[in-house]
Amino acid sequence: MPHFVTLYRYTQKGMSTIKDSPARVEAVKKLAESMGGKIHATYLTLGRCDGVLISEFPNNEAAGRFTLAASQLGNVTTETLAAFTQDEFRKMAASLP
Repeated sequence: MPHFVTLYRYTQKGMSTIKDSPARVEAVKKLAESMGGKIHATYLTLGRCDGVLISEFPNNEAAGRFTLAASQLGNVTTETLAAFTQDEFRKMAASLP
């Protein structure tokens, strides 16, 4: 399944209820599973983003639906990147003319 890296930032709403954030992470994991995906890891980060989520979904559409559903709650804004494993990268590189 394709992998994704989601960068997120807390909104004002998310920051005002930051103590609820650990429970929200568990809810997001269940949401991903209900959409055929899996959250592999979540990290709180310092810098431009407040956190990173590493996930796997059957396709781009499922990943998109997941991030839209999670974002519509209003606690975070997201930017999702498609990620390729080292093996996938090797195949792409090998296929170059």
